[in-house]
Amino acid sequence: MNNDKETRKFINGDFKRQDSGGRNMEKFISELERKLRESITPETIHGLNSFERRLIHRHFDHNPDVQTRTYRDGSEFTLFVYPVGNIERFARKKAQEALESDDPIALPPMGNYERYIVHSSLKDVGGIETQSQGDGSERHVQIVSKKFGRGLKKIVKKIRLL
Repeated sequence: MNNDKETRKFINGDFKRQDSGGRNMEKFISELERKLRESITPETIHGLNSFERRLIHRHFDHNPDVQTRTYRDGSEFTLFVYPVGNIERFARKKAQEALESDDPIALPPMGNYERYIVHSSLKDVGGIETQSQGDGSERHVQIVSKKFGRGLKKIVKKIRLL
């Protein structure tokens, strides 16, 4: 049931899980929440067992501002905790700047899922267009102001069909 690195402590009528390093999962999760509060970069966590990963997933399940994903590389698992709400607010703020200045705005380099969040959160914002640019670790989203928006493109397309 428990491997040799784990112990379970009964505290306040409930079991609190700790590993041999003394990591209390409640403290670990609260520290994770503190880090994510103002961040737009995901937290990457290595070395968790399936029970610890499940606890973190379950903790953030009902929080729409945070998304958790586990990726597997061979026998190693990596847990990513994305501050989705912060990324969306940051993208909307930068989109507003692009609309006001009419200049393209480049966001910092982001991973695939972070760029997806930006694209999907801005797809319904009129007057802007998002594009992924760059290669590898330098891939980023650029927000470009479109004065005429998508509506004009549809009109032009219909006129060409006639």
